[in-house]
Amino acid sequence: MTDGRVTSLAPAKPETSDSAERPQMPGLIAGREPTIVVEHVSKWYGDIVAVSDLTFGIGSGVTALLGPNGAGKSTTLKLLAGLLAPSTGKISILGQPARGKPGAYRALGLVPEQEHIYPFLTGREFVRMNAILQRLPRPDEATERALALVDMTAAADRKLGGYSKGMRQRIKVAAALVHAPAVILMDEPLNGTDPAQRAQLIRLIRELGAAGKTILVSSHVLVEVERFAENILVIVNGKLAAAGDYRAIRERIDEHDHAIRIRADEPRWLAAALISSPATRAVRIDAQGRIIAETNDVRTFYRELPRLARKAQVRLFEVQPADESLTSVFAYLVER
Repeated sequence: MTDGRVTSLAPAKPETSDSAERPQMPGLIAGREPTIVVEHVSKWYGDIVAVSDLTFGIGSGVTALLGPNGAGKSTTLKLLAGLLAPSTGKISILGQPARGKPGAYRALGLVPEQEHIYPFLTGREFVRMNAILQRLPRPDEATERALALVDMTAAADRKLGGYSKGMRQRIKVAAALVHAPAVILMDEPLNGTDPAQRAQLIRLIRELGAAGKTILVSSHVLVEVERFAENILVIVNGKLAAAGDYRAIRERIDEHDHAIRIRADEPRWLAAALISSPATRAVRIDAQGRIIAETNDVRTFYRELPRLARKAQVRLFEVQPADESLTSVFAYLVER
């Protein structure tokens, strides 16, 4: 994208007279009506531009908002949730303005990245408080349903201040879902979750999308996003860089070198095993004892990693793309 246009990665469709009158919005899956409509939205703070001229539409199902840290994802979600007013442009949720309309808020659930919780409340009290704020007729029943959705019933009477990061993420999701909203915005909901919690949240996100909800999930980790998203919006430096099916975007990203950061109990054993794989170009161990592996075949690398770890009798703790690699990949999408 060298001239300000968004790279569309959706399959080409034959033009009809109707499609000429109503062009497909970036990000909108063909054949679906938009639930969220963003038109030429910008947000700036003095001389700092957070997002610039965003235009896209989102319908039912799961869409990922993908981009490196600092790309403008959180600002975009706050604009959609009505927490921020756009400097220019307009946003609608289910046909209503995103800001200043209680009807839009009733249909919206937000899982913020920031920890907006009260440590002195129990998990059950926190979720019930949100049910009461939504003026639900049966707040206790709604609270129990939401707790069960995220498997937090057993820990619901513990204080939030004693929750782990992963438990806090799940209780925020329960609070966002307590009023059964049609539109759900999630800002990095998988951060801090362990593998079991992550798998459960991914399954829940997929199920909500399959049930007809409109879900927008922000992330900077493509390998996680492709487990639940049908569609992807890529934001780089506050601009929409690409929009379309995640498989098409993944194919373009996989063409380029990646750096993968790995934490393991025996990093040197694993590093020796990785270097034997043709998918590994280079391996080093950083000052924190983490492995930084470079690969030009990221799909093969991710398939090989668990097998090599088992063979070397090494336990994996964390596997994530390094931010520097992601930033260069997203920059490539913009330059194209």
